[in-house]
Amino acid sequence: MKTKVLLNNRIVDLKSANVNILDRGYQFGDGVYEVVRFYDAAYFELEAHLIRLKESCEKINIPFKMHLKKLESDLVYLMNTCDYSTGYVYIQITRGVMDRNHIYRDQPDLKPQLVAYTVKEEKRPLKLMEQGITVHVTEDIRWLLCDIKSLNLLGSVLAKNKAQEKGAKEAVLHRDGIITEGSSTNVFIVKDGTLYTHPANNLILNGITRRVIIDIAKKEGFPIKETAFTIDEFLNADEAFTSSTTAEIMPIVSVLLDEKTYALGTGKRGVITQKIQDEYSDLIAKIPLNQSTL
Repeated sequence: MKTKVLLNNRIVDLKSANVNILDRGYQFGDGVYEVVRFYDAAYFELEAHLIRLKESCEKINIPFKMHLKKLESDLVYLMNTCDYSTGYVYIQITRGVMDRNHIYRDQPDLKPQLVAYTVKEEKRPLKLMEQGITVHVTEDIRWLLCDIKSLNLLGSVLAKNKAQEKGAKEAVLHRDGIITEGSSTNVFIVKDGTLYTHPANNLILNGITRRVIIDIAKKEGFPIKETAFTIDEFLNADEAFTSSTTAEIMPIVSVLLDEKTYALGTGKRGVITQKIQDEYSDLIAKIPLNQSTL
């Protein structure tokens, strides 16, 4: 399996994709990233991801001078260099390279650094999307600017690993008893036919898959409320699921909390969850197959 890397404006071999140890992404986590899925050599929601990448840069004052269409074209070219057709591309932009210093504003020649590479995914996780997952509810210890897709992921990494240690697939986070999101996902519940998800403020990342799900719900006539809900409301939901680019839509069938395990709803994938999954699959099937002309 060969891997090429987009390093700023060049496509290079993985072994040649060297990054300076004084890069602020390495020293400070001073940067942002995106992950974009592709199916059968076609990106899903690429434009939306790149717009959010640009917005994340702007929120932390990294100059974004790239033309989005040119970046799209480069990423399509990068995807077409790999010898697999299903996977995702990881894109990272850091503030640049300079002597280690918290202050960057007096560095007028500081140049942002872009790195992107593809990762193989064998197949969509269809079996797990049917069976559902167990999640672990834990305190949200991250910073207060979660709307920025920042490289600072230590809080999420610790929560995800703690969940895995307890036999759960994902960590569902809360602040003072209010569910925010997962360690690498957004979270939805269904109660009496209405979908609920935390509002897209600074406490969560406004996921691209989250946005697609909201559009699907509106199209299908499912009431949806972007409002905060509590741990108790989460545990007493009729259905619940997580959403993300790589894991897509995962039903939550059981919950670990304070060393106890609770069945969520019927303990199986719910009807509304399945309908949203089906509509999401239809959107994937409609991706333009030839993106080589971007």
